Amino acid sequence: MKVSAAVLTTTGRPAPYRSSRPLVVEELELDPPGPGEALVRIGAAGLCHSDLSVINGVRPRPTPMVLGHEAAGVVEEVGPEVTTVRPGDHVVFSFVPVCGTCVSCQSGRPALCEQGAAANGAGTLLSGARPFRRSNGQPIHHHLGVSGFAERTVSSAASLVLVPDDVPFETAALFGCALVTGVGAVINTARAEPGSSAVVFGLGGVGLSVVMGARLAGCHPIIAVDTAPTKFEVAKRLGATEVIRAGDQAVEAIRDITRGGAHYAFEAVGDADVLAAAYAATRRGGTTVSIGLPHPDQRLTLPALGIVAEERRLIGSYMGSAVPRRDVPRYLALYQAGLLPVDELHSRDVRLAELNAAFDALASGDVVRQTLLFERSTTIRP
Repeated sequence: MKVSAAVLTTTGRPAPYRSSRPLVVEELELDPPGPGEALVRIGAAGLCHSDLSVINGVRPRPTPMVLGHEAAGVVEEVGPEVTTVRPGDHVVFSFVPVCGTCVSCQSGRPALCEQGAAANGAGTLLSGARPFRRSNGQPIHHHLGVSGFAERTVSSAASLVLVPDDVPFETAALFGCALVTGVGAVINTARAEPGSSAVVFGLGGVGLSVVMGARLAGCHPIIAVDTAPTKFEVAKRLGATEVIRAGDQAVEAIRDITRGGAHYAFEAVGDADVLAAAYAATRRGGTTVSIGLPHPDQRLTLPALGIVAEERRLIGSYMGSAVPRRDVPRYLALYQAGLLPVDELHSRDVRLAELNAAFDALASGDVVRQTLLFERSTTIRP
């Protein structure tokens, strides 16, 4: 079938993107789903900083590529051997397809799936397929097994998580990355205890989800740090008890508020210098959780003695250390109970033709989460 999609033609084009136009809307051919795959009509897709990192070249990926990895939609067709979803199901995409057989999957750590990581790096589905192609036959790469910036996409069924039909697509999509990553970093990776202090560096969609997760875990105080004061009110509504503008005095201020440093520091920027600041903001015995994705060439320098003498921990968290089919339904239930006010993250809706300008807004820090919206209905059946 023919579908309209936003194709990233090349990485590293200069901003402003409304002028350099790294994303081009094209009509592509989309192959039907193969064994273990499903055709999904996209309802909504979030614009995430990880997408921007591919556009600007910080996160190298093969091009041309249909971008987008945080999405929700409705299954229209399934291929052979698919038993986990059926036509009409509403789903959220997990951006790490799960093979179920590698050491990581068998160890209960599907976010680290080895075959899924290899497929994502190659720009293919778990099967190795690339179902998008131009009319001349040129194959187009997949983004993290999702490619949500398209009217329809084909995905491995292992990337799909069932969600309730009454959750709006523009809300459900955020559970595919921002929520599962940010809340999961607190609950799964850090395992923060009630009453422990937490500081969050970076208030994008993921960082603000960390704030929500910290409140859910019972942390106090919860300190939010960013260069953009415009995000402070949102952070407060989501549970931050203190807000600090990023800068030379931020670490000292955090240590004063927490009387010696935070129990948990979360870095959600993707910058080695910010990660070093987060580490410095923790107390003896504290834990620093690295969530952001820095450029592969960045290096981190820390005082080695403190890791032993002060029992400090530095740990990574990818996709919130999540088990998507366990965690996404849990977090959605918490949203429906009013405990995760996810809709506060939503800045505005955009269309395919507006994506380049929308990524300019994301790069400037003016917005939290923009949503590429295809349809609002939550009950449409094919």
